[in-house]
Amino acid sequence: MPPRVLVVDDDLDLAETLAEGLGDRGYDASPCASSVMAAQRLADEPFDALVTDLRMPEVHGMDLLARSRSLAPERPVLVMTAYGGVETAIDAIRQGAYHYLTKPFTLDELALFVGRALENARLRGEARSLRAALRDQASLGGLVAASAPMREVFDLVARVADAASPVLFVGETGTGKTAVARALHLTSRRAQAPFVAVNCAALPEALLESELFGHVKGAFTGATASAKGLFAEAEGGTLLLDEIGEMPVALQAKLLRAIETGRVRAVGSTKEREVDVRILAATHRDLRERARTGDFREDLLYRLDVVTIEIPALRHRRDDIPALLEHLLASARARHPQSPVQRLAAEATQKLLEYAWPGNVRELAHAIERTVVLGRTEEVGAADLPPTLSSTPPSPLPEALGGGVLPIREVQRRYATWALERFGGHRTRTAEALGVDVKTLAKWLSTEGE
Repeated sequence: MPPRVLVVDDDLDLAETLAEGLGDRGYDASPCASSVMAAQRLADEPFDALVTDLRMPEVHGMDLLARSRSLAPERPVLVMTAYGGVETAIDAIRQGAYHYLTKPFTLDELALFVGRALENARLRGEARSLRAALRDQASLGGLVAASAPMREVFDLVARVADAASPVLFVGETGTGKTAVARALHLTSRRAQAPFVAVNCAALPEALLESELFGHVKGAFTGATASAKGLFAEAEGGTLLLDEIGEMPVALQAKLLRAIETGRVRAVGSTKEREVDVRILAATHRDLRERARTGDFREDLLYRLDVVTIEIPALRHRRDDIPALLEHLLASARARHPQSPVQRLAAEATQKLLEYAWPGNVRELAHAIERTVVLGRTEEVGAADLPPTLSSTPPSPLPEALGGGVLPIREVQRRYATWALERFGGHRTRTAEALGVDVKTLAKWLSTEGE
């Protein structure tokens, strides 16, 4: 259905000429010579754009602009004015008009700016919807934002979505780093372009280099055809480098150069090509520790660590579990419609709430999937849950430190873990409360007992 445009000018011949010209260019344009009638039509009809003269009897063009914005704030308004009215037209821009055209102008010029205005309105509308989904929805990509830690994550994602800088997602395995990265992409200006993810731990170095940067025919044994690589696949969009901590050091240098120059060279090629890609990275490793041991380039770490978003473990955001259960159960039932399972019994839900979930959201999803696949009744009881849920790891509370002498490193790990839970998984606040920096806290948390 073509966009509807209302063209208003007290010169009926001009209004009809402009409307006819827009009609010839694919728009459903209606002329109107009465500003009073135009004000009524804006209230009664769903126009996508308004083109109006400024100086008209009865209802001034500025008043029409204000009325249109009050009725439909997202509807673009273009104003027309004679040369002497440019100052008023500029004031109209300040009041929310998209653009002004000084008479005389060509029909092609009018059509060009109407098209741009409608496209701008469409993109702004999509961005608002995506940001609202990111901010307000209870579920996004398998994650929920009912808990304070996840609300903080979603808020930070919304703030950096349109930035050009890299973002590093950190967190335990299974917390949903890829889902949050995808959410960032979907709420950014790059949402209409590809989102491409690659697991750097899943491929050997030679294959990973080819996968990222592409290769030319004959570059290596088995290269029977050229491949453009994932950087090129993600052109204009976002490339997620998952498990970046596992990337071989030699390949890290080539990645760093690609990020800094915006150019990549395929394996076996002597030519470079420009790429427009936003880089996201994810890891469950302590990259600073790996940089200290020489397993990760320090310069690449600084390039990636512009904005770091920590995804809290599920045990640190238990308020999210009820909504997650509802979401995951509905998804599993949709994939297995033959299953009789409809709901979880209260005791089953309680058991799921009490479990420590060392595998985080991924483990929870697998548990619900298994329950739906194997369930024989409409209501799932506690006995129907996976047996592994009965072996809940011991709680790292201070009283758990008793029962014998422990190495000081184990005491540090347990106490740091307990403190982190007290602060809802927020590492910065936990570190401040313990009187250490975040790097020291991370070291304490990763230290294993001897």
